[in-house]
Amino acid sequence: MSDFWPHGQIAALYGVLRPQGYTERAIFVIDKTGVIRYIDIHDIDQQPSNQELMEVIWHSDPAVQARRSLESLAVQPVPLPHGGIVMYCTQWCSDCKRARAWLRNCGLPFTEVDISATPGAAAQVRKWTGGSLTTPTFDINGAIVVDFNEVRLREVLGI
Repeated sequence: MSDFWPHGQIAALYGVLRPQGYTERAIFVIDKTGVIRYIDIHDIDQQPSNQELMEVIWHSDPAVQARRSLESLAVQPVPLPHGGIVMYCTQWCSDCKRARAWLRNCGLPFTEVDISATPGAAAQVRKWTGGSLTTPTFDINGAIVVDFNEVRLREVLGI
């Protein structure tokens, strides 16, 4: 839920509205009986663990468990791109936005992989980063660069 109108009313009820009028990224999973099953509060630019969130939802509702079991049978692995510059990212991440702009300004073609929408992409990023979902993460012809580090990117790209 987004807390648009009246602005901040729900966030205030849950104790996450700051005096400045905004919140950090706050996630509450509430089951059908009204019991809060999960609370996760992050800096607005940090992505929470989607896998952890899905596990909480899955365990809190038998109907979701059944649906998830059926969906897992239908998901086919998608080969992830290789070669050139591949940026694993999300649409909302501020570092990903800056990295896109930087790559375009440098005239560098790149392939973008949304880790939220591409099966297997988040797991691949976790392997490269030692378990975290750090975005952007780059695969540049097999060289992995974690996060938007312009100096490291220039070094790997030879520019």
